[in-house]
Amino acid sequence: MHHNVVERELELRLILSPERGIPVPARLSYRSDDPYAVHITFHINSESPVDWTFARELLVEGVFRPCGQGDVRVWPTKVQGRSVVLMALSSPDGDALLEAPVPQVSAWLERTLRAVPPGTEGGQLGIDDALDQLLAR
Repeated sequence: MHHNVVERELELRLILSPERGIPVPARLSYRSDDPYAVHITFHINSESPVDWTFARELLVEGVFRPCGQGDVRVWPTKVQGRSVVLMALSSPDGDALLEAPVPQVSAWLERTLRAVPPGTEGGQLGIDDALDQLLAR
């Protein structure tokens, strides 16, 4: 089965304080064989990149209104007249608040939604095919 991969490199901003942030190169990644998830890889000054995975639906909704709870929260806002989406990430290793430009994130999300339209994710997993094969035996 052929799987689509939709990726985008972009620069996020790690918010250190209301007045200070640092750029963080990142890669947004979506794979049709994991249709419910988005993956973000942060290239920070460490031996290996930091990877986060969470629901695509959370990022889609977070571009328009606050959503999420617990480890991942996402909400839109304006910073110096620019539309951005903020992502608050929490883990046992620490917390991070990241700012991403809405136009780039939205364009990438639109590509993922064309690759696997909402409501069709289950069909990408091949569960129905596997069940059919199992029951045919």
